[in-house]
Amino acid sequence: MSQDYLEKHLNTVINADCVETMKKIADCSVDVIFADPPYNLQLGDALKRPDNSDVKGVYEEWDSFESIAEYDRYTKEWLAEARRILKDDGTIWVIGSYHNIFRVGYILQDMGFWILNDIIWNKTNPMPNFKGTRFTNAHETLIWATKNPKARYTFNYEAMKAMNDDVQMRSTWEIPLCTGKERLKNGETGEKLHPTQKPEALLYRVIMSSTNVGDVILDPFFGTGTTGAVAKRLGRNFIGIERDATYINGARERLAAIVPNADEAALEYTCKRKLPKVPFGAVLERGLISPGDVLYDDKKKIKAVVRSDGTIKFKSDTGSIHQMGALAQNSATCNGWAYWHFMDKKSKKLVCIDELRQVIRAEMV
Repeated sequence: MSQDYLEKHLNTVINADCVETMKKIADCSVDVIFADPPYNLQLGDALKRPDNSDVKGVYEEWDSFESIAEYDRYTKEWLAEARRILKDDGTIWVIGSYHNIFRVGYILQDMGFWILNDIIWNKTNPMPNFKGTRFTNAHETLIWATKNPKARYTFNYEAMKAMNDDVQMRSTWEIPLCTGKERLKNGETGEKLHPTQKPEALLYRVIMSSTNVGDVILDPFFGTGTTGAVAKRLGRNFIGIERDATYINGARERLAAIVPNADEAALEYTCKRKLPKVPFGAVLERGLISPGDVLYDDKKKIKAVVRSDGTIKFKSDTGSIHQMGALAQNSATCNGWAYWHFMDKKSKKLVCIDELRQVIRAEMV
């Protein structure tokens, strides 16, 4: 087990068994693990469309297990190594279908992982149920977990909200299956190179939400390299492990065609927790607002007076911009920076005081 092994294989694909490979990686050295393990679909007979043509399901050897018990044993084996190499503040994502995800979740909890979310990937273009004997399987589930309940894991809340038109992102994701040019094909047969290639849009959300630029993401079931492709575009590092040489060839060709973004500014994202803290008193110190100035709500129905110590007076009460904002709304909490406004002397318009905070932050960079 060596840190050198990880550094040597950074941003590469390793053609080997994932368990044996992870044993060579040092403890607590990986920031995030994304795992798309075998689903153990157990399809049995070939699937047919109404016109009697074959449905390209998953019949590969890597998805075949002798029994549920054997599948559980394998799951515990690779998850044990994943837990060992994951940093204490890292997270793991595991995706699956109803065939396996409940067993995986049970094992994760038995091993001490703490589940943060289950994400429903709702496929907007699912394969129909051709036999008409069940509901169409239109979703898969992702489990997002930490090693323990107190882990200080990465979650880029503001970035995900910004990606969702400034609305808090939910745990149901509407994303189509991988199709068109993104779908890798076998050059000889023209058929799908991998039966369950995941769409880049799905990995984009996973990586944007739970990693930082420069983090190391390990994918123990790399397949055709979707994790690596998105990681490379977003300035993250990756390590891919895959047993099938055909998949690896496709993944390496795919990765080679991606040019990393050299513009650091383009890789930045919204994260208020990383921004320098600015007290309201600093606005007064800079002379951007003066004692005695009046603050208003956005409709100019509520007003408060600024005091020299950075507190404000609302009616007969005094306190911080947050406390008085909450009092004005009869609310338990309030973001005073977003609630209070001042009258700009030049434009004669109300301006949110948060703009003054941004001025000070710009000076602190």
